[in-house]
Amino acid sequence: MRALCHTSEIEEGHSKGFTVDGQAVFAVHKHGRFVVYRNACPHLGINLEWLADQFLDSEGSLIQCAMHGALFLIDSGECISGPCSGQSLTAVPAEIRDGQLWADL
Repeated sequence: MRALCHTSEIEEGHSKGFTVDGQAVFAVHKHGRFVVYRNACPHLGINLEWLADQFLDSEGSLIQCAMHGALFLIDSGECISGPCSGQSLTAVPAEIRDGQLWADL
């Protein structure tokens, strides 16, 4: 497990990207919980964001790929719209310990 950040660094309804040992991942804080995914769209394997830490759609309700607009459910990573419909983002096991967000990378 690797510490990504203090939980206070990601506000409710926001996301943040990280590169740890060459691995790109991102975390989303939604409904009081944190989820972590590999930063790779299942369609082309490219990073999802077009601006730093911008992984969510304009309403903050779905994860969005900036390249083709694919939309993913925050809780499961499942693609519900776009060229990779039916596929999912790769989840990274994560937990909160002592106010820090840890991920199993």
